[in-house]
Amino acid sequence: MEVQLNAVEVRVLGSMMEKEATTPEYYPLSLNALCAACNQKSNRDPVMSLDEDTVLAAIEHLKAKGMALDISGGEHRVHKYSHRLGEVFNFDRREQMVMCVLMLRGPQTVGELRGRMARVYAFDGLAEVESIIGRLAERTPPLAQKLDRQPGEKEPRFAHLLSGEVERAALQPPAAPPARTSPFEERLARVETELAELKRQFDVLRKYFE
Repeated sequence: MEVQLNAVEVRVLGSMMEKEATTPEYYPLSLNALCAACNQKSNRDPVMSLDEDTVLAAIEHLKAKGMALDISGGEHRVHKYSHRLGEVFNFDRREQMVMCVLMLRGPQTVGELRGRMARVYAFDGLAEVESIIGRLAERTPPLAQKLDRQPGEKEPRFAHLLSGEVERAALQPPAAPPARTSPFEERLARVETELAELKRQFDVLRKYFE
């Protein structure tokens, strides 16, 4: 299946994939929680500031491509949203987690990928991560790409191809090796999601008693 997603669609999908793995108790996500996940300042590159209308428009495009679902009715008193990337591409958990981190954090080395996935999947070593990237790159069409090493970079970086070929020359090499996500940043990301969900629940209760 050949796809071409814009940056907002990639961020929306990646955020849903991440929260499914890290906070399954809040998944599928309400619109408030999804916006908070998209706009996190931790574990995101680049940082975005998306409003609800922009996120909803991206969801509609993803639904048309069979990559997202709008869940409402029954036990869901408000609309909630989930992704279908795993079903669309028949990903196993390792492939899905590699794609998720590439979608949320941009091009990365094998070591960066392994470190940033530690909280959701424990790879045996760098060779396993590289093997998964190789499998994604060998698909038809390919879903991942090895980028040419740039001046100042010690290791090659890898990128997803859901938005098409990556123009490597347009990417700025990092001034220093990116720091690993700290426990504080992980707690902050979780709190942001929980606050968004509490706000949603409060809004529902307020409307009920009005």
